[in-house]
Amino acid sequence: MPGTSGFRAAYDAALARWPGPVEAVDLATPYGVTRVNRCGPAGAPPLVLLPGGGSTSTVWGACVAAGAARTHRVHAVDLVGEPGLSVPAPGRAIRTTGDLVGWLDAVLDGALDGALDGALDGLGPPGPVTLAGHSYGAWIAAHYAARRPARLGRLVLLDPTQVFAGLRPGYVLRALPMLVRPTPERIRSFLDWETRGAVLDPAWLRLQEQSAGFRTVRPVTGPRPDLAGLAQPPGAGPEVDVLFAGLARCHDSGRAARAARGALPGARVDVLPGIAHHALPLTAAAELARRVF
Repeated sequence: MPGTSGFRAAYDAALARWPGPVEAVDLATPYGVTRVNRCGPAGAPPLVLLPGGGSTSTVWGACVAAGAARTHRVHAVDLVGEPGLSVPAPGRAIRTTGDLVGWLDAVLDGALDGALDGALDGLGPPGPVTLAGHSYGAWIAAHYAARRPARLGRLVLLDPTQVFAGLRPGYVLRALPMLVRPTPERIRSFLDWETRGAVLDPAWLRLQEQSAGFRTVRPVTGPRPDLAGLAQPPGAGPEVDVLFAGLARCHDSGRAARAARGALPGARVDVLPGIAHHALPLTAAAELARRVF
């Protein structure tokens, strides 16, 4: 298991704050074992949640508490190679967007071969699902939707990075020391700066600090997804919702929203005022549950 005992303890503590029973499932994929934390009615429509880089699936706890698990069967995924309880396969790193799509295919299919801990099923029926992602997770979700639109009934992009706008140089420079040599102090300082001092879930924040000792792999980066195939008349493809954080430091949210409306005329696009990028799933959970979950 990657990470340290302190990381695992912090992960369990953050997950323990989720309401109701949570089922932890380890799914085998060609790229390693993927941890999925799921909850909500077993027969409800599936909602698959991809976190931002470094955030782990536990970041969705506030959205679950706000009502996402009342109407959906929630499947919150730990990204392979990122902090969390997913375990990359030796010698089979995810290196391209095609690999990411193949990995997510396997997760959605259930990836039965070699499933751990007695997990004999995946995410439920193979029909259309709602796929939602935040930040880097939204970039992955957008690439997946561009290549597999028929698999999705709905796509939700929450302050997506590198999809409709590039990163601000100042944001990258501020994040660089934390990325090059992460320490608990650098992680907390960066989050405090980016969220403008927003009050974050202390258990999740403690987990973020513990991720400084986590063994990660280089994340896949690349071009923006080609979303032309999603710009179809209503009913011809997945419904698309795009919500931007009004206080985001990573990009100009107003400009990104205009670009999203231009690229996806049929999408519902909006900017949430007073919300920072990294705080979005934590501090805007009630608004997210009302609008998109």
